[in-house]
Amino acid sequence: MEPVRALSIRDVNRLIKMKLEGDSGLQDIWLRGEISNFTFHSSGHMYFTLKDEGGRLKCIMFASYNQRLPFAPKDGMKVLARGGISVYERDGAYQFYATAMQPDGVGSLYLAYEQLKKKLEAEGLFYDGVKRELPRYPRTVGVITSPTGAAVRDIMITLERRNPGVHVLLYPVSVQGKAAAPSIVKAIKAMNALGEADVLIVGRGGGSLEELWAFNEEAVARAIRASLIPVISAVGHETDFTISDFAADLRAATPTAAAELAVRHSGELKQRLVHLEQRMGKSLGGLLGRARERWQHAARSPYFTQPRRSLLVQAERLDRLRDRLQYRIQSKQALAKERLSRLSGRLNAVNPNQQAAFARKRMTSAARGLELVMNGILRQRQNQFGSLVRHLDALSPLKVMARGYSLVYDEQEKRLIRSINEVQPGDLIHVRLTDGKLDCQVWGIHGEEQT
Repeated sequence: MEPVRALSIRDVNRLIKMKLEGDSGLQDIWLRGEISNFTFHSSGHMYFTLKDEGGRLKCIMFASYNQRLPFAPKDGMKVLARGGISVYERDGAYQFYATAMQPDGVGSLYLAYEQLKKKLEAEGLFYDGVKRELPRYPRTVGVITSPTGAAVRDIMITLERRNPGVHVLLYPVSVQGKAAAPSIVKAIKAMNALGEADVLIVGRGGGSLEELWAFNEEAVARAIRASLIPVISAVGHETDFTISDFAADLRAATPTAAAELAVRHSGELKQRLVHLEQRMGKSLGGLLGRARERWQHAARSPYFTQPRRSLLVQAERLDRLRDRLQYRIQSKQALAKERLSRLSGRLNAVNPNQQAAFARKRMTSAARGLELVMNGILRQRQNQFGSLVRHLDALSPLKVMARGYSLVYDEQEKRLIRSINEVQPGDLIHVRLTDGKLDCQVWGIHGEEQT
């Protein structure tokens, strides 16, 4: 019999894998299905199952691919996935290896926009309470936008028209493409580090969702919120809303509107200055008029026209006050003397020496009474004690023994023998008399006959 050539399980799985990966019909294909059993592993890989009415297929999307996803997959989401079929050799299980994915029926950028908006709103980045007020009269306006677009021209023309005295700092950035978001973030941080701008305008002209996407990046929204300088977001047209609009301290419908919100019109300022000047003139005129009236009134006062007479009047008033003060002092002294006399009489009535003598008499009398009572109680207790001693002596067993009686104990002298039934012939007993003890042995036992 010829020897059988057996393949290992690993070899079989590898052959199947090579067959599947070599089939162009199973590589670079699109699948439509609903995500279930989704797991985002700590390694960064995504494991999930795609299912439809007809079946299920295990899928994996490695971290190198899913990092570029503009949305977060989750259970129940319907998606279109691109990739190929292969075999996981260790388990011999075939699965779909996804390289790209997008929501089925909803644009991935729009879905990513909604997800990021909800996330940042939940964190409080859009809360009105954390937004800062714009300065009323900024001296320098920082502009972060493309140096070649229409937006920068609109902003510069509007600022020059409204207030030629305002300085403008332009930080050119890329506003479209992959490098746009990092460029905008860097510009916001640089403007804050420079510290010369009083307000920042960040934006660009209108465009599609893809063209405006740099202003929907999370990094740009957080940089705007972290800025110490108030930020006006001016992205797109009036109907365009980006994440930056929600994160900024103020949203402008267009770049031109942002410039109008950033600075006040110089004509308005001049008009306000004229109005303030008029108010100040009226106020100063009123103050000078009132001061002049007070001066004239004071000049007509007797204190200035007849100063000697005024001094005499004050001197007379001072004399009257001195007399009243002296009278008050004398009255106070008389009342104090009367009160002192009254208190002295009350004090004599309760003289401590007399009180002490009376207390000594009471204490002596009480001591004699206490001594008599104690002697009576002592004699009573002595009589009671003598009576009890006599009564106890009468009940003493020694008295009974003196009349011819004795006490009989067992051999250990621990138990008193009261009956002949408690001993046996030959037992040792001890007989206690009034003047000593007898050690005896029982030779015989004779009971009393009962009648």
